Amino acid sequence: MSKNKSEKLQKILANAGLGSRREIEKWIAAGRVSVNGSIAELGERATDKDTIRVDGRVIKIKPSDEVYTRIIAYHKPLDEVSTQKDPEGRPTVFDKLPNTKFGRWISIGRLDINTTGLLLFTNNGELAHRLMHPSYQVERKYAVRIHGQVTDEMLDNLKSGVLIDGDMCNFNYIQPGGGEGSNQWYEVGLSEGKNREVRKLWMSQGVDVSRLIRVQYGPIELPKALSRGRWMDLSEEQIKQVADLVDLEVQARKSQPKKRSTKNKNIWKKTIN
Repeated sequence: MSKNKSEKLQKILANAGLGSRREIEKWIAAGRVSVNGSIAELGERATDKDTIRVDGRVIKIKPSDEVYTRIIAYHKPLDEVSTQKDPEGRPTVFDKLPNTKFGRWISIGRLDINTTGLLLFTNNGELAHRLMHPSYQVERKYAVRIHGQVTDEMLDNLKSGVLIDGDMCNFNYIQPGGGEGSNQWYEVGLSEGKNREVRKLWMSQGVDVSRLIRVQYGPIELPKALSRGRWMDLSEEQIKQVADLVDLEVQARKSQPKKRSTKNKNIWKKTIN
């Protein structure tokens, strides 16, 4: 955004990583946003030369040619919670993330404290909103270790649909992943990712989930070289691939970002050993 070009407030603040455009529209309607000291109205436009405040706090706005979308992949370990801060003082998935030059990190979905694997974070609020919204049907894939005897009837139920908390839920697909006796691995995919949906689906069939690892979100797989508790930047090509999935044009950083990773063996083999 140059000094001669204005853009809608919700777009400016979403690009700054404050939230989705829809969320920010609600802030504007509630009178939480001001421009140059005056309460903003829906549809109002501004430039990077204007003073924009949210809840009285000045928001630093960069010109559009300096604004870029960044996505990082994080390998979540056990015992971290997917919130910015935890009242019980437990470690969070945000603790080890790098600093951002503008905005804030937004988690694209969540993983519960006992689930490990791929978490994506972005500084683009609109992109995060679309990737999580059910209307875009972005598939998540998980490696699941099941304790208990799994029958063909159970698998048919899980693919055709089970009523969970008043909603009909199902896996897009289920593939066997090996294992012995009553401990079997499966790879499953689903497109909405409601709270603890994978665990609840299996529990509805009378079996327990003893391990759960997210191995893919949309087109992005958990990098084989990424150790637990580490993060790495997605490439410009990967970011475009993710944005195209939800029909959003973004500007990614041109230079190759640094990667924070260590070498690991194949992630699927690692999960079942």
